[in-house]
Amino acid sequence: MSRLFFHCCCLVGTSLVMPLDAFAEGEATASSLDTVVITSGRSEQGANLSPKIGATVYRIDTQAIEAQALGSDTPISEVLLRLPGVAQDSKGSGSMHVRGDHGNVQYRIDGVQLPESITGFGQSMSTRVVDRIDFVTGALPAQYGLRTAGIVEITTKVGDTTPGGRVGVLMGSHNHIEPSAELFGGQGDFRYYLSGSHMANSLGIENRTPGANALHDRTSQTKTFGNLSYAVDESTKLGLLFGSYNGKFQIPNNPSQTPQYTQAGYIPIPSSQINGNQNELNHFLVLTLQKNLGDISYQASFFNQYSSLRYTPDTNADLAYLGTASNTMRSNSANGVQFDLSNQLNAEHTLRLGVAYTRQLTQSNNLVTAFPADSSGAQTSTTPVSIVDNSSQIGTLSSLYVQDEWRVSKPLTVNYGLRFDSVSAFIQEQQLSPRINAAYKPDDRTSYHAGYSRYFTPPPQELASQSSINLYTGTTAAASVPTSSPVKAERTQYFDFGMSHKVDAKLTLGANAYYKKINNLIDEGQFGQALILSPFNYQMGYAKGLELSAVYLERKWGAFANVTHATAQGQNIMSGQSLFSANQLSYISNHDVYLDHNQTLSASSGAHYRFGNSKVSADVIYGSGLRNTPAGGAPNSTTLPSYTTVNAAFTHTWRRAGQGSIEGRIAVINLFDRSYLLRDGTGVGVGAPQYGASRGFYVGLYSNF
Repeated sequence: MSRLFFHCCCLVGTSLVMPLDAFAEGEATASSLDTVVITSGRSEQGANLSPKIGATVYRIDTQAIEAQALGSDTPISEVLLRLPGVAQDSKGSGSMHVRGDHGNVQYRIDGVQLPESITGFGQSMSTRVVDRIDFVTGALPAQYGLRTAGIVEITTKVGDTTPGGRVGVLMGSHNHIEPSAELFGGQGDFRYYLSGSHMANSLGIENRTPGANALHDRTSQTKTFGNLSYAVDESTKLGLLFGSYNGKFQIPNNPSQTPQYTQAGYIPIPSSQINGNQNELNHFLVLTLQKNLGDISYQASFFNQYSSLRYTPDTNADLAYLGTASNTMRSNSANGVQFDLSNQLNAEHTLRLGVAYTRQLTQSNNLVTAFPADSSGAQTSTTPVSIVDNSSQIGTLSSLYVQDEWRVSKPLTVNYGLRFDSVSAFIQEQQLSPRINAAYKPDDRTSYHAGYSRYFTPPPQELASQSSINLYTGTTAAASVPTSSPVKAERTQYFDFGMSHKVDAKLTLGANAYYKKINNLIDEGQFGQALILSPFNYQMGYAKGLELSAVYLERKWGAFANVTHATAQGQNIMSGQSLFSANQLSYISNHDVYLDHNQTLSASSGAHYRFGNSKVSADVIYGSGLRNTPAGGAPNSTTLPSYTTVNAAFTHTWRRAGQGSIEGRIAVINLFDRSYLLRDGTGVGVGAPQYGASRGFYVGLYSNF
């Protein structure tokens, strides 16, 4: 085993995503085929503070990540796409949909929930820093709040007294090159893990045409991460996490478009030559104190995060084709604290409680250029005017929860509690949310879970749309609907039931069903050239679905398969109305419409085989297609064509006695080169057409030392 994975609970011979029995948390999972090697002594305090009783949990370890076609160079969203209930959206933005939600995914790093960043593309954390991921969904216990569609709990790699590292490079199609490095070590009670990478290619965002090569689509992305820890004594540990992300993107062009507006003294360039660009920054830092006092454990954390997004238009070209150009700068800085405590009162009851507080400052600076226009929107002058639209908002989020884990009997555990959340920003709202979850395990082969949770989801402050629509009156940037009510917090009643059954030592089957009744349903859309999402509410909505999964594992090979059937609908857009046409609002006001990101059927499957120091693996992703709006038809009333992509990889490891190892990887993405339309630009809140990536070949070489 490479010393790179010194810290991992390495399940030797396995490489599949596995369902984790949330009832018997801490026991070996179904994927434990061989001896579990643990050399880091990582504290299990996090699991004690944040139990997942009654929820649906899938665990992804380093072996499952390495089974992906691109291994640890695979984006986190792509890793999660192999799970039940997860549907694909823009890969460039790291977007995914969990159980009918647009976004609403919470990321936790070593138990700390970080504020959301302003992301139009990419993800700020590299997959290579992951020790394991617990993906939690369903009716969640009380410690989870605010973002609740899916919880991505990332346990990061840590150091060891034996120093080492890994360096490598991935190269391939679309001019892709991605060097990376990891270093780890420690001395005495001090441990460190450091990681950095730089990626560049010519397919940063989805292609707007079905061709193999996108126009004006280069990207470069730099990521860094560090994990420092110091054991003060046997029961106390201090930790410091930090990371940064710098992403630069060209906005891909759609050729053969016709200019719609005239500007004095300017001859429009072809739409294939427009030069729009976007830059993203994200920095975070987390200080943590962990303490174990016998039956009482707690973790206290302070975090700071800054993120920004800058869109620079090709002003004259945007004016010619769109009638408006917006130079946009949006930033969000957040500071907060989080405290979680667990107290085992007796053999039957464990009390847990926690508080969290976040203060955010969001700033939005926009210099918008447009043409004068009449009341119908027709251009009345060829000389553009400039509009300054700047604003800022200070907001706070406060949360408090308390819950009791009651072991009623050996097969039955009930976890019940209350959570209170309050938001003060563009809106001021709060909610008291009851939670109850039950897990029943009659024998070692079968387990059941069921739960009810009430959720409170405030609109993301960093994405809140501006209400200064009156500034644009009399210009080509004016909204057709001059109304924009503030976005409200979403309130959900969530019902979930699931089971897992081990047919034998090799085959595990799972099934989960859910139903969500939603008031003030929050959706998000892209409106305008800058790829910044804007939230809005449907007055009411619902989501329901059924997920089936199977995993088969032997010592040298294994396979998995997941199928999800889902429906998500909403009615009556009640906020951000200026983002839509009057016809759309009129129809949706009294009709249930599918959400633009609803995909009725999603499926994934994969297999791997290990022989000697080599391994072959492949996986398949299927989607029945997202929603679109036909010409003259009802919003989101039809479905885009289905798609299937196949990915495959071959890896081989050359081991060097006492000197680590060298790993080689050959991978193919979209093996059969199936061109598919992910978005066609017609759905509610959909800004532009997007095509899935064409076939790509990649070669990677990595050295572990």
